Amino acid sequence: MPNWNTDNELFDLLKRELFTAVVGDVMDDIGLFHQFLPRQIQPLRDDMTVIGRAMPVHEADYGDKAPYEKGRDKPFGLMFKALDDLNEGEVYISTGASPTYALWGELMSLQAMKQKAVGAVVNGVSRDTHGILKLNFPTFSTGRYAQDQGVRGRVIDFRCSIMFPNGVEVTPGDIIFGDIDGVLVVPKENEEDIVSRALDKVRGENMVRQSIEKGMSSQEAFDTYGIM
Repeated sequence: MPNWNTDNELFDLLKRELFTAVVGDVMDDIGLFHQFLPRQIQPLRDDMTVIGRAMPVHEADYGDKAPYEKGRDKPFGLMFKALDDLNEGEVYISTGASPTYALWGELMSLQAMKQKAVGAVVNGVSRDTHGILKLNFPTFSTGRYAQDQGVRGRVIDFRCSIMFPNGVEVTPGDIIFGDIDGVLVVPKENEEDIVSRALDKVRGENMVRQSIEKGMSSQEAFDTYGIM
């Protein structure tokens, strides 16, 4: 039986005891080898952690169809609908755009916080960095760049499956877990097994750490615990 009854209990447990490296190791052990998002996606501040349910968002460039003539009355596509559809405990997670304009900013963070969402992960740049940091809203992006998306791109779908360039798929309700070492996707159908295994592993690693601190060699520690 799991050690949690609600998502809040699960997310608190993840934040308190786990980190992305150990969860990634466990997924490797069960054959889920491609669960980390591209390594360029990093927190705006090193101490930021994001843990929540995926609310996937599909972005796309306007390209040659920039909305100067047609559709300019509806810039950003479905972005506002996606924002307003965020639920408590969810993470706005987006891919599909080129890295030429910002996919996330301060006012989006403010709205997401109002909806009780817990973070944003975008495969692209973010802007309004000072404002987001002041709000302390967990935001992960590939960098900082202020160029606006209004005439360059738009949201074309949300609450749909999305695919990142490195082949990682995100479906609605998957767990998104990000920290200083990266962002990974825990498939909803495997989450109980993965989290339970990760808890066992990290508690074992704590025993190894204590043994090494007391003078045990790394080889002896691995032979004894099977962990390193």
